[in-house]
Amino acid sequence: MSILNVEHLTHGFGDRAIFNDVSFRLLKGEHIGLVGANGEGKSTFMNIVTGKLMPDEGKVEWAKNVRVGYLDQHSTLTKGMTIESVLKSAFAWLFELEENMNQICDRLGEAAPDEMDAMMEELGVIQDTFTMHDFYIIDTKVEEVARALGLLELGLSHDVTDLSGGQRMKVLLAKLLLEKPDILLLDEPTNYLDAEHIAWLKRYLQEYENAFILISHDIPFLNDVVNIIYHMENQRLDRYVGDYDKFQEVYEVKKSQLEAAYRKQQQEISELKDFVARNKARVATRNMAMSRQKKLDKMDLIELAAEKPKPEFNFRYGRTPGKMLFETKKLVIGYNEPLSKPLDFYMERGQKIALIGTNGIGKTTLLKSLLGLIPPLSGSCEQGENLQIGYFEQEVKGENPNSCIEEIWEEFPGFTQYEVRSALAKCGLTTKHIESKVRVLSGGEQAKVRLCKLINRDTNVLLLDEPTNHLDVDAKDELKRALLDYRGSVLLICHEPEFYKDVVNEVWDMSKWTTKIL
Repeated sequence: MSILNVEHLTHGFGDRAIFNDVSFRLLKGEHIGLVGANGEGKSTFMNIVTGKLMPDEGKVEWAKNVRVGYLDQHSTLTKGMTIESVLKSAFAWLFELEENMNQICDRLGEAAPDEMDAMMEELGVIQDTFTMHDFYIIDTKVEEVARALGLLELGLSHDVTDLSGGQRMKVLLAKLLLEKPDILLLDEPTNYLDAEHIAWLKRYLQEYENAFILISHDIPFLNDVVNIIYHMENQRLDRYVGDYDKFQEVYEVKKSQLEAAYRKQQQEISELKDFVARNKARVATRNMAMSRQKKLDKMDLIELAAEKPKPEFNFRYGRTPGKMLFETKKLVIGYNEPLSKPLDFYMERGQKIALIGTNGIGKTTLLKSLLGLIPPLSGSCEQGENLQIGYFEQEVKGENPNSCIEEIWEEFPGFTQYEVRSALAKCGLTTKHIESKVRVLSGGEQAKVRLCKLINRDTNVLLLDEPTNHLDVDAKDELKRALLDYRGSVLLICHEPEFYKDVVNEVWDMSKWTTKIL
C-alpha cells in the first residue's frame, strides 16, 4: 500500500533547479536510504514532502491518517524548555485527544440515543488510540527512552539550550521515537551521535516495522538499516533495490553502459553528418543524404550528466613549531561545574590524536580550553612556541548574512575575486553555490566553505571538531586523504572509526577523564 505519492515534482531556488519532473512512491514497510552529493536537494525533498516548503510544480499526496515524524538537521530547541517537557511534548496530540474525550463525556448526559451511540463509538476509538500509543504509561516510556539514549543521567529537568550538539540531537531523536509515528523521516540522525548511541539507533531501525526515509552519508550505517536506495543526482531521483553497496555496484554498471551507448551514438552521428555533407550537393546521392538527415533530426540524443566538481583539500603546512604543542597541569575544564578530573597531558609535534567518548563529557570544551576560548575552572594549559592553529568548529551559531565569496574575502582580504572563486571551487562548490548566501546552502556545503578557510591558511596543528558531519562520501574520502598527507599535528573529535582509524596514531578516550559518564 502506498503511504506517500509524489508526482511530477519540479522545484528550484532562483535559477538553480533542484528537481525536474521527479516522481516517488513510498510503500508500507520500506526502509529507504536517500543518498546523493551535498547540495543535490535531499533536505529540500524532505521539507517538500512534510509541507514545510511548497514545490514549484507537482503533487504530494499522503495516505489518510498517516502520522509523520521528522528529524530535521536544523531543528531548534527553545530556551526554558527542559528535557522532560520536550519529551512529553511528543504526546501533545494525545493530551488534545483527552480534552476532546472529556468534552464528549460532558455532552453524553444530554445526548439523544442516536448521538449517544456515535459518541460511545468515538470514545471507544479514542480509548484504543490511548492504549496503542502508551498514554497511560507516558512517564514510564519517557524514562525508558531517555535511559536508552543516555539522557537520564543528565537529569530530565536540565534546560535544553545548555546541552551540547550531540545531546540536543539525542533529545530530538528521543521525542521522535516517543511519538511512534507511522513513518519516520530522518535527516542525518547520526551527526553528533556517539558510537554507543549510533549502535542503539541502528538496532532500533533494523527492528522498526513501519516505513522510514533516511538521509545519511554514513555508509556502514546505511548498509545495516535500509533495503531500498533512492539516488538523487542531476535533478533526478532513481530507485535501486538493496543496500548502499548493491546500489554502488548497479550504478557503476549503468554509468558505464550509458557512456558506451553515448560513444557509439556520437560515432554514428559523426558518420551520418559526414555522409550528408559529402552527398547533399550531388543529384545522384541527394535523396540518400536527405534520408540520413531525417534520421539525424529524429534521433533521441543521449546526454551524459555533467561531472560534479570533486573536492580537493590540501592543508598548507606553516613553519615548524617547538616540540611541545600543548601541556596541561591539573587542568579542570567545564562551565558552571567541572566536566573532567584534573588533566595532566602533553601533546607533542607529529602526534595525530582522535578524541572519542560519549556526548556531553567535554570533548569540545577541552578543545576550546586548549585554544584559550574558555577559561579553565582550575589548573593551567600552556601552548608551545610558533603554533599556527587551524580550528574547525562543530557548529557555527547565529545567522550568517554573507555570500560564500564575502565569507572568504573577510578571511583573506588580499585575495582577488578569481582566487576566492578558485579556492571555493577546489572545495567542490559550483558557480551557483559560490554566488549564493551561506545560509541557503546545505549543511555539507557550509562545512566545505569552512574547510575552504582552513586549507588556505598556514597551519602546523589542526583542532577539528567532528569535521565529517554533513559531508558527502567524496568529500569525506578527500578529507581523510588530506589529513593523511598533512605534515602537521592533528587533534580530532570524531565518532566514525572508519574515518579516524587510518588518520591518527593515538586514540584518547575522554570517558576515562570525565567526572560524569553520560
